[in-house]
Amino acid sequence: MSTSPSAKAGYHHGGLREALVEAGLAILEEGGDPASLGLREAARRAGVSAMAPYRHFPDKDALLAAVATVGFERLRAALEAADDPGRGVQGSVGETMDGRSGLRRDVETSAAAGGAGEGQAALVAQGVAYIGFAAAHPGLFRLMFRTCAAEPPEALAAASSGAFGVLSHRVAALMPPERATDEALRCWALVHGIAVLALDGLLGADLRGNREAVAALAERLLALDARGR
Repeated sequence: MSTSPSAKAGYHHGGLREALVEAGLAILEEGGDPASLGLREAARRAGVSAMAPYRHFPDKDALLAAVATVGFERLRAALEAADDPGRGVQGSVGETMDGRSGLRRDVETSAAAGGAGEGQAALVAQGVAYIGFAAAHPGLFRLMFRTCAAEPPEALAAASSGAFGVLSHRVAALMPPERATDEALRCWALVHGIAVLALDGLLGADLRGNREAVAALAERLLALDARGR
């Protein structure tokens, strides 16, 4: 197997691990099945031998965990940008957020109409961002929660907790302490359920793969939930 000069240079400078993770992310972004993501294909994409990845990942599960960790880090960035538009997000996550321009104004209007205020609007915006992330990155999203179902490595657990922490922090600012934990779990269950139902095509065939339609539905449902909270 031939190895590109750039791949060789990256490997010798300690960049092979990152190159393999990026290869895994690319496979998922191209519509690859998370179940088929493995060390051999990642190595081929990175331009190294089939044995080279074992210097960094003892097995396929370790690679999957590393890719999932990046997914949760990107999800956290998307949620933070929704909660505070001034943060900004770059790259593919930024595309999901759409700059928080018109969508942000619409969410604020919907929440304010129900007397919920800016904090409630930020919570709704987080939910829309969560569902939008899933719609934009279905393979990565499925891998993230499939990998986290077992006993995750420390880095993956920390990244997952960090993403959930953005939601928890916002809820804690809106609820009495005795209600905050349960409310955060309820909000997560709501947005995750909508995200999975949309990915599985159970909300209507017209929503499958239609990110704009999914975002619009998410906004309507979450705004209704905010008014009833």
